This record gives sequence, C-alpha cells and structure tokens, in this order.
Amino acid sequence: MSAQPEIRPGQSVELLKQLHILTRDGRMNQDSRRKLKQVYHLFQFLEPLLSETLGEHPDVQLVDHGAGKSYLGFILYDLFFKDLAPGGRIYGIETRDELVASSRRLADKLGFSTGMRFYNLSVADSIESERLPARVDMVTALHACNTATDDAIRFALRKQARHIVLVPCCQAEVAAVLRRNKQERLADSITELWRHPIHTREFGSHVTNVLRCLQLESHGYQVNVTELVGWEHSMKNELIIASYKDLPRRRPGERLAELLHTLGLEELAGRFFRGDESAP
Repeated sequence: MSAQPEIRPGQSVELLKQLHILTRDGRMNQDSRRKLKQVYHLFQFLEPLLSETLGEHPDVQLVDHGAGKSYLGFILYDLFFKDLAPGGRIYGIETRDELVASSRRLADKLGFSTGMRFYNLSVADSIESERLPARVDMVTALHACNTATDDAIRFALRKQARHIVLVPCCQAEVAAVLRRNKQERLADSITELWRHPIHTREFGSHVTNVLRCLQLESHGYQVNVTELVGWEHSMKNELIIASYKDLPRRRPGERLAELLHTLGLEELAGRFFRGDESAP
C-alpha cells in the first residue's frame, strides 16, 4: 500500500513520479497534492461513463483535446483502460510538439504505448485527420482555449461520440460580437447585461456556454452543467457533461435561434448551427 493516503488503490507510483506529482522518494508537496486531487475529482465523473461504454463494447475509444502533458490521459489509462479496457485506446491531441514527444516517450517507458496515441494536431485539423478513428466513444477537452472548445464539439458530433466532457476557457469571440454591436442596441434594456466592459467579458463567457449546451441538446444530447470543485488554479471551472440520449431536438434548436436573435448574435449562427454532423 502507498505511503500517501491520497493515492487511489491500483495507481502506478512510477507514473506519478514521471508526471512529477511524486518526488523520486515518493513524497508529495501541497501543489502536487492539489493537482492529483483535481484529476481524481474529474475521474469520478468519467469513470461511470467509461464503464457504461465498456458494457456496450470492449474497444473504448477516447480522444483528449488540448492534452498538454496528458495528466488526464495517463491517469485514465492507468486506473481504467490498462486493466478494465485493454482493447481500448486513448488519443491525446496537442499542438505543442515537445509535449507530444514527451508523452510518447513516457507511454513507451511505462508500457502504455499499446493503448495510447499522441498526435501533433489542432482540434480543428483533428476533425478530418485519418489518424483518428471514424467513431469515438468519449471526447474530453479541458481548457481548450476559445473556439477550440467549439471545434471539440464539432469533432464529437462528427465522430458520433456517446459522451462529451468539457471544461471551457478563454471565451472571447461572443464577447467581441456583443461589444461590436453594443452601440446599435443601446435602446434595448437587455444590453445593460453587458454594457460595462467587465460584464461584456463575463456575460459573453456565460452566454457562450449556454449556447454550447443548447447546441448539444439540439443534437439529442442530455446535458448536465456543474462545477469542477477543487480547480483552484483556474477561474474557469465550469464542467459540461453531455451524453447522447436521442432526445427531442426541435425545441433546443428553436431556443438557440431565439437567444442568438435576442442578443444580436445572429452572425454566429453558423458556429452553433452545424447540420453536417451525424447523430450517434
């Protein structure tokens, strides 16, 4: 048993050392303890979704966009895929080549390379990449900046993902449109919601996620929004979990269109109304 009570049973101590969560002598500082707690907290949301998918077929396919150092991917593989879904695969998508290379080296060193792949791709480019499977079970995107989260949603819809897990951040595009159109709509009292610059930024961020949720619901997904508690290092801790349930699509689509019109965001309709994706 590990000397660190925070470490989950079955977790590879060597992996935690390689991720610099544990020191070489197996110790953990406060920052590392917080980081591990955050990943474990997210794992609690993902584990039942992965188990549900595993009950349908053994080759579970997960794509992690904006993977960074692939903390999440390695923890998921170590705690779930390695023993419970050895026929499955995790794909880490990252634009920084040095992080892709280091993740590949670590997967080889730990013997995880049979079930983990890492590619230097943008989220947008991954949609058409032949290196990724035609169908994916789960898509994750943690702090994929600005429209990269929307690209991850497009990817998930195109790949007919059963589950989509998002922690959005740096959402500037909607705020920019609100700001640009503000003068034209000053007579409308609703613009008081974003008249001040700080409100424009915060309201724009909130509206972006509301529109994303309606977009997913308009494709038949059940959407739950919660707080990723313990994510103290980032102000962006909204967690969106969508699971495909073949729910009615018409009303969410109507509400999405109504909201875009009410807020003067019609020019963004193409971003949230993409009809070329197939339903799962």
